[in-house]
Amino acid sequence: MSVKRRRFTSQFKAKVAMEALKGQRTIGELAGVYQVHPSQIAAWKKRLVDFSAKTFDDASAAASNRGGRRSIASLYGQIGQLQLEISWLKSKLELDDKSKMAGGKV
Repeated sequence: MSVKRRRFTSQFKAKVAMEALKGQRTIGELAGVYQVHPSQIAAWKKRLVDFSAKTFDDASAAASNRGGRRSIASLYGQIGQLQLEISWLKSKLELDDKSKMAGGKV
């Protein structure tokens, strides 16, 4: 008979890892209470510790991203201005070419 793999929700993993991090019970005791292998609890605890700093990095990244949105808006404004100038220069060049052709034929 094969044993079906159990899947744990992220909330459950966080709860168990937080309890392991508190240190009020040993990992062996938590394994007995939650019916999870001790090495799995240790892995969840390690992951919680490793990624906890990233939580605060994401907040600073979000703040810098807001500044990036402002610069993107200004870049779009510059693109629009340059497109306007290019179309004006093209029309000016066409007028100059037509006047040269007319002047040469006369």
